[in-house]
Amino acid sequence: MPRRTESPPVLQLRKAFRFEAAHRLPRVPAGHPCGTLHGHSYRVELHLRGPLDPELGWVVDFGEVSRVAKPLIALLDHACLNDLPGLENPTSEHLCVWLADRLAPDLPTLVAVEVRETESSVARYDLPAGPRA
Repeated sequence: MPRRTESPPVLQLRKAFRFEAAHRLPRVPAGHPCGTLHGHSYRVELHLRGPLDPELGWVVDFGEVSRVAKPLIALLDHACLNDLPGLENPTSEHLCVWLADRLAPDLPTLVAVEVRETESSVARYDLPAGPRA
């Protein structure tokens, strides 16, 4: 690959994870089907964005993303999401923010989290730009 003299290109990556979990949504109107305990085969996609490292040839090591994310995914797998602190009302939207809050400190290139609870139902949280605490 020829050496570039300008800034390295910025790329976006995605890393996907799956887990099975149950939940109920306690704030829906009476009789709503999501008010009863039910489960989903969730798919989580982490979106990462950053400059291509000219030496290593990547933005971030996918193995590092897995190292950070897998313990959190394991916590969710085969759990009742309502039982986890911060997920008492475990909508896909809340789950996106919950995951982002826990992953972003160790994944500085994380820019978005998507949670797919069915093939056709997806929530996405775009993290705010700027420095993270």
